[in-house]
Amino acid sequence: MKILVCIKQVPDMESRFKANSQGVWFEETDLAFRMNEYDEYAVEQAVQLKEQLGDAPEVTVLSIGPDRVVEAIKKALAMGCDRGVHVQDPAAATRDPWQIASIIASHAGDKGYDLILTGMQSQDRGSAQVGVTVAEELGYACATTLVGFAFSDGTVTAKRELEGGIKGVVRLRTPALVTCQLGLNVPRYPTLPNIMKAKKKEIQTIAVAELLKEEPLATTVSFHPPARKGGGIVLEGDVGVLVDQLLGILKDKTAVLR
Repeated sequence: MKILVCIKQVPDMESRFKANSQGVWFEETDLAFRMNEYDEYAVEQAVQLKEQLGDAPEVTVLSIGPDRVVEAIKKALAMGCDRGVHVQDPAAATRDPWQIASIIASHAGDKGYDLILTGMQSQDRGSAQVGVTVAEELGYACATTLVGFAFSDGTVTAKRELEGGIKGVVRLRTPALVTCQLGLNVPRYPTLPNIMKAKKKEIQTIAVAELLKEEPLATTVSFHPPARKGGGIVLEGDVGVLVDQLLGILKDKTAVLR
């Protein structure tokens, strides 16, 4: 059995964000980066399946981006993946979901992967389009927003998170692709011995030009923070006084009491 896990390296959400000078993405100079949280669930599920099946499956982890994404690939290898594929693309951050999906599908097209796992969405763009587009390109069965996973005899049983707290259960015959939601599992921390083992695992580097043949279907026109609005007013004091102050403000500055 061959499994592919697609991961993305994203800015740490605790970073200070600002638009770059071109106005099309973040200024990356001062950003810290980490593996996309949703993708960690995908990696963990792939490794759990490998353990369930007696280490028979080969788990490949793929990431698209500049040299720094190798760190995310190494973490996935330390978690238990077998080999890595780095699609070298300095402009990955500006690719639209169609192009990213096309790159993955081009790689996977002749590899015979039985199962592909991705995160539900990335924490930076949040389009939730890449996984389902890859499935469509490859003709794979697809289930999204997984919070439960089981595999037996070539069939994936997927519990999906729907609206209003409702859960749905679907079964997919492989080859299949699933996208992973928060709560699917608890991603493991790489141990020191596994980090050392990961250093000996293969990471294949492929130039993006070998895989990307598609023009973007969407381009970023403007990328900027929301316009600043006026500050609020903080009222302090006794409740009776505050009520009078609030009524005065509502009469003078709004049309609420007119």
